[in-house]
Amino acid sequence: MPDSDLLIVFILGGVFILLGGGVLLWGKSEEKDYYTAISTHSDVREYIEHTPERPEPKGLKTGGFIAIFLGLFLLILGGVFWLSQ
Repeated sequence: MPDSDLLIVFILGGVFILLGGGVLLWGKSEEKDYYTAISTHSDVREYIEHTPERPEPKGLKTGGFIAIFLGLFLLILGGVFWLSQ
């Protein structure tokens, strides 16, 4: 595998790790904001009607973990190809 191809695999791995970390942080802040908003209201209207619309925090966190694992896999794969040259 040419060095330019290996560089692309390493860059993609790093991008996926960064995006996954960002999505994880976004999911944690959404979850915190959601539960803070629920606890400050006397009724649970926001919880029942799902207004305002927000991405589900658990889905964001799951997507972040998947992106991080994919990025790690790409980095390991690039390292294996680099060492086998």
